[in-house]
Amino acid sequence: MSDHINLPSPPSKLLNRRRILVGGAITGFSTALGIPALTARPSQAASQSKDAAILNNALFYEHQAIWAYGFAAGKLSDTEVGRAVKALALRNQADHKAHRDTLAQAVKSLGATPVTARQSYDVSSYIQKGEGNVDSDVNIAKLALALEVDAAIAYTSEIARLKTPALITTGASIGSAESAHATAIRAAFVSLGVNIPIVPAAFVSANARSAWVLKV
Repeated sequence: MSDHINLPSPPSKLLNRRRILVGGAITGFSTALGIPALTARPSQAASQSKDAAILNNALFYEHQAIWAYGFAAGKLSDTEVGRAVKALALRNQADHKAHRDTLAQAVKSLGATPVTARQSYDVSSYIQKGEGNVDSDVNIAKLALALEVDAAIAYTSEIARLKTPALITTGASIGSAESAHATAIRAAFVSLGVNIPIVPAAFVSANARSAWVLKV
């Protein structure tokens, strides 16, 4: 499908405003967190096995996000809007790669095998619900927003199930980055002249999800 933008031409300050809004809001966590080796005592083995399963589930979705951004980047138009969306997408993707590496390291430290990436992932449910598409720059950004919102919500619920304190910190840090990604995407829409609040709710949660995502 071709990518045709349906919004008015973006204001001339689009890129500068996007840098102000987005710059510094998103950072990688793999080096900052410094996950230590986690050697389980017999009494801890069961809880660490459960932690590894939770982290592997999170790792699956990091692989999906990396794939989704790579797939979408190839469908963006060569316009000012398309280039701005692509720059933001690649920045977010770089963070997901850092999350992937951190989670894989943590899973290995727990004595488990990290889940590997698939060749492709199914995001059709988002398209069917009208929460994005790959037919235009704007709809690609909306699809990325929905994926990031769900990632933030998932981390919020999943980290509560972890038993290892160092991993709880890791999960909370990654979850906050997913929220920052969603905020940055909404900020990009504002810089395009779309009249929406950048932070539409006090929480990123299942109850507030409809406030965060943007329909096609």
